[in-house]
Amino acid sequence: MTMTAAETLTVVVEREVPFPPEKIWRALTQPHLLEAWLMKNDFQPVLGHDFKFRGDWGSVDCQVMTVEPHTTLAYSWGAMGLGSVVTWTLTPTSLGTHLRMEQAGFRPDQQQAYQGAKYGWPRFFTALEGVLEGLE
Repeated sequence: MTMTAAETLTVVVEREVPFPPEKIWRALTQPHLLEAWLMKNDFQPVLGHDFKFRGDWGSVDCQVMTVEPHTTLAYSWGAMGLGSVVTWTLTPTSLGTHLRMEQAGFRPDQQQAYQGAKYGWPRFFTALEGVLEGLE
């Protein structure tokens, strides 16, 4: 059975943050900064790069799918049967940046993963803002 986009669930978190896109991009793409707010990783902002996020509970298999510096970053996010895509979109605003994170591709039978993402991403966002405040 194939799944259509309409049958999958998506988690979206959007916030206006008082930092320029260039600074946010660093926190999204530099491994030591990523680790500070998300998880240990071997990320590189290179199209097609395979990498892992590693947490106490296990790891996430990822591959970089889109790299448009200071604008868009997307990577696959596969863990425990979940095949999803995380897309970050950075849009400059008068106050800083409108930051949007979308994780798409949860199947209806993946409620645990979906609810976990709905719960987890806003917390990651808060941690990300903390990292950004500490950046020069």
